[in-house]
Amino acid sequence: QVQLVESGGGLVQAGGSLRLSCAASGSIWRINDMGWYRQAPGKQRELVATISSDGTANYADSVKGRFTISRDNNKITAYLQMNSLKPEDTAVYYCNADVRRTWNGGERNYWGQGTQVTVSS
Repeated sequence: QVQLVESGGGLVQAGGSLRLSCAASGSIWRINDMGWYRQAPGKQRELVATISSDGTANYADSVKGRFTISRDNNKITAYLQMNSLKPEDTAVYYCNADVRRTWNGGERNYWGQGTQVTVSS
């Protein structure tokens, strides 16, 4: 089994910063793309940022220049540094990863349980 555990969420004032972490554990041979998604109340889950195994990052337009995604392949952990936070960033943030559990196995997508980020105005 594979688990993704997010941490680092919380309450912050507008303009502040938070750093989210996503730690992967379990039977893992390789993790390809990792990403962060978010879901605000009454809205669909949306992409925030993704990062490939070689470190190539992509961002939603709404967070470009404010958020930075990174990963530590040795620790099998992804991070999301969030700066200049706005009230509209308030959401549950979910970690996502494409995992191969064996060298000859297929890739499967996993989700974390989510961590709440609340930005007050």
